[in-house]
Amino acid sequence: MTIALERPVGTTDPATLVDPDMMERLAARITKDHPDTNLTDARRIVGQTAAFLAAGAALPDVALSPSKSVDVGWHTWILHTVDCAAFCDRVAGRFIHHVPTPEGENSEGGPEAERQRTLDALAAAGFRIDHDLWPEAAKMGECSQCHAGCTDSPNGGKM
Repeated sequence: MTIALERPVGTTDPATLVDPDMMERLAARITKDHPDTNLTDARRIVGQTAAFLAAGAALPDVALSPSKSVDVGWHTWILHTVDCAAFCDRVAGRFIHHVPTPEGENSEGGPEAERQRTLDALAAAGFRIDHDLWPEAAKMGECSQCHAGCTDSPNGGKM
């Protein structure tokens, strides 16, 4: 699959998509919920989450997957519904729903292919990629916080 370039690769800092006040609210929440994450890294996570959501909105038919870090960011956005809805309306014209891959269902080409598709989509959208936050795609059962079969859900990962 080839993803067409909309902007020159790596020219846009995805953090610029996020209002500064929203950036600070989300970054503070990440550091509160994940004490091993410092504020600087939390801001990086928020920026890469913005790029992931914007790229996914631009390419709704392409199967993308967040990294573990970006999944933490996405779940943090979900907790801040007003910020999340405003961001989604601005970048996508609609709310972007979190739809985890059902247990037992594999993505086309597996996790590495999904990761590469995601990185290609971010690059095609012109976003700088913080490669340290994308060492892998989040795998089923390793989603950081949702309750639909994830390892730390109240039901212990059972659907």
